[in-house]
Amino acid sequence: METGYQILVLNRLWQAVNVIGVERGFSLLAQDHAQVIHSEDDDFRIYDAEGWFEFSRGRTTATSKRFIHTVSQKVFVPQVLLLRFYDRLPIQEMKFNRQNLFERDKFRCQYCGRKFLPKELNMDHVTPRDRGGKTNWENIVTCCLRCNSTKGNREPHEAGMRLLRQPSRPRRRPFVSGLLQRQVDESWSHFLHA
Repeated sequence: METGYQILVLNRLWQAVNVIGVERGFSLLAQDHAQVIHSEDDDFRIYDAEGWFEFSRGRTTATSKRFIHTVSQKVFVPQVLLLRFYDRLPIQEMKFNRQNLFERDKFRCQYCGRKFLPKELNMDHVTPRDRGGKTNWENIVTCCLRCNSTKGNREPHEAGMRLLRQPSRPRRRPFVSGLLQRQVDESWSHFLHA
């Protein structure tokens, strides 16, 4: 089975909640836990497993390369699945940790503006801890080793440095933010930018 394809998963409210692989996607479809959302020219159609196999059978000559082979036919790999029973809202609050901080700041030092590898970055307290600075989204920024050393245990203005932007709590979940920063399948864009 092709494992390189990814499928966007929506809850019953049509909000993006996950990205999964082909095997998991067909498993949800076969168990009737999800339906396929297929769009052509902004016309959305919903298919259950049987309907999706029938749709695929009628289009074996299509140019799409997103398909798998079963014993008897080619089946298109869905691009978007709609969960039938899951209606919880996506978690809006992003957990505070090193990786999520770097993603929020796009792996850029918030003082010099250069992009770095994760191993070349630190977490910097804008207001130092010994001056009451907390370890949270609103006081921590991504910082390169050189700028961190220059700033030391001071406020940015005391070190003659300026923040590119004030730190704040991210509004979106990490996986949606990550998807928005890279090129995604066109069929996903309607659901990610909603």
